[in-house]
Amino acid sequence: MRTTTKAVQTTFSTYPPQARKKVSCLRKLILEVANEIGITDLEETLKWGEPSYLTKHGSTIRIDWKEKKPDQYAMYFKCTSKLVPSFQLAYGDLFNYETTRAIVFKLDDEVPEKELKQCIKAALRYHKVKHLRLLGLGE
Repeated sequence: MRTTTKAVQTTFSTYPPQARKKVSCLRKLILEVANEIGITDLEETLKWGEPSYLTKHGSTIRIDWKEKKPDQYAMYFKCTSKLVPSFQLAYGDLFNYETTRAIVFKLDDEVPEKELKQCIKAALRYHKVKHLRLLGLGE
């Protein structure tokens, strides 16, 4: 993985402590999944001012906390992909969704890590799994 840029570090430092801790946990899960599935070209950068994770065969994942909705944070996906609709079919109301673009968490939510890691895996491998039913979720 390419190292964290100063801009990403600066963005994390602007979050309130509880939000910073929660978004940092999402970052940790993304890095863990990338490592588990052998992705060595993961790039961490800013897109639209949000920490973003890109890889050659995947779809960009962004994570963020926004001041206008201070009680929540989210993991964002390309809204024209099949990612969030597939997550909804596979996991139903286990997650809260924002249209076809995000999984949204309240700051006091317990994150279902096992299932979220499957979502992250599908996104990081998207161009290899987009032809599979439900993107191979649960396999």
